[in-house]
Amino acid sequence: MKNLIPVERIENKIYLIRGQKIMLDRDLANLYGVATRDLNKAVARNLFRFPDDFMFQLSRNEFINLKFQFGTSSWGGTRKLPRAFTEQGIAMLSSVLRSRKAALVNIQIMRTFVRLKQIVLTHKDLALQLNLLEQKYGKHLEKHDADIQLVFDAIRKLMLPPKKPARKIGFLADRE
Repeated sequence: MKNLIPVERIENKIYLIRGQKIMLDRDLANLYGVATRDLNKAVARNLFRFPDDFMFQLSRNEFINLKFQFGTSSWGGTRKLPRAFTEQGIAMLSSVLRSRKAALVNIQIMRTFVRLKQIVLTHKDLALQLNLLEQKYGKHLEKHDADIQLVFDAIRKLMLPPKKPARKIGFLADRE
């Protein structure tokens, strides 16, 4: 099956709020090709399918912080605070939005969530193996401790997620 939407586009719409990976109603509506109001109407008609651990509404502070992260006001004239859908809530959306495109997009979103979990698990497994190696061989290699510690530190740095460069604010004037 050919991907309808690039995985990176989906990954960029997954946020961490209240310790959960979520996607916002407006981003999901955009991916599904429906208006946000229509997605929210379908959810409202089936609210019993969306308990708090599937979907919640952002608080005003969460919404402001989210907007602040992007440094833009491209959110438009939002009248209501957005709904945040967890992975389970997004899976439930496929039973509410019954179009073929919604089902195919949902499959891609679910695969993206699985992929992100696999990446996290790989890092945790690598960190555990690194700690075991450090415990097992660290005692026996006293004369090489500094060198080995540098290797361990370098590997741990490589395991950290890449830092996004800070966006510069303002403009540059030509200097002549």
